[in-house]
Amino acid sequence: MAKHSKRSKVKSIPKAQLEGTGKLASLPTVGEEEAPQSGPLVISFRHLTKIYDAQPEKPALEDVTLDIHAGEFVFLVGHSGSGKTTFIRLLNREIVATRGTLKVAGEDLMNIKGWRIPYLRRNIGCVFQDFKLLPNRTVYENVAFALEVIGKSSTVVRKQAPEVLRLVGLEAKMDKMPDQLSGGEQQRVSIARAVVNRPPLLICDEPTGNLDPQTSLGIMRLLERINRTGTTIVVATHDREMVDNMRRRVIALENGHVVRDQDKGVYAFNA
Repeated sequence: MAKHSKRSKVKSIPKAQLEGTGKLASLPTVGEEEAPQSGPLVISFRHLTKIYDAQPEKPALEDVTLDIHAGEFVFLVGHSGSGKTTFIRLLNREIVATRGTLKVAGEDLMNIKGWRIPYLRRNIGCVFQDFKLLPNRTVYENVAFALEVIGKSSTVVRKQAPEVLRLVGLEAKMDKMPDQLSGGEQQRVSIARAVVNRPPLLICDEPTGNLDPQTSLGIMRLLERINRTGTTIVVATHDREMVDNMRRRVIALENGHVVRDQDKGVYAFNA
């Protein structure tokens, strides 16, 4: 039987070390402890490997074993080509692993039937770097569309769409078109659309990649608010400053391997 994944823990670093220059002082020695289990499993990898036909000698992910529990907020970091995109695409069954096991939101993604995949995706909200809003629909219509396509009644749409737009601070801009919004506002619409169906899991792929630092901070604070409602959040990011300041769990990938799994983590040990 496979052992539960372990992840590193470090002692708390004084907040003062995170402020001012934005750089961290030298880190304390990292030890390994059993990963705390805060709730039921939402994501479980067991010896998972993904190999693309174009690169048979270079697995995109290799022998990955880890768990993510309900209510966690996890950063996924690593250089381009480290395996982050493959990790994210596996979670919503956009691609299938070569071997190993992967369970997400109670579904065995190695053996899931095709007709079950749309139901899986209803339990996963997705936020992207480039927003992916419908350009010919208003803010309200973009959010409402996410409910309409899964068959929610007009009563539910009229109730939940305005509620989630209030949550993201856009209740006054429901009738605006996407091109009338700033980049940060467009990303807030994207987040509202992703969570309007109240999924237990939210996956964010470089959500602040196109945003300035101040706007990025607002987006991350919004994600923290959503996480406090119980939503499990996984964020793939290159935003070093944000990771260092938020001090959440960090999973670091390198050449398809998990090289670090750290509670209250930082972007890199040499940050």
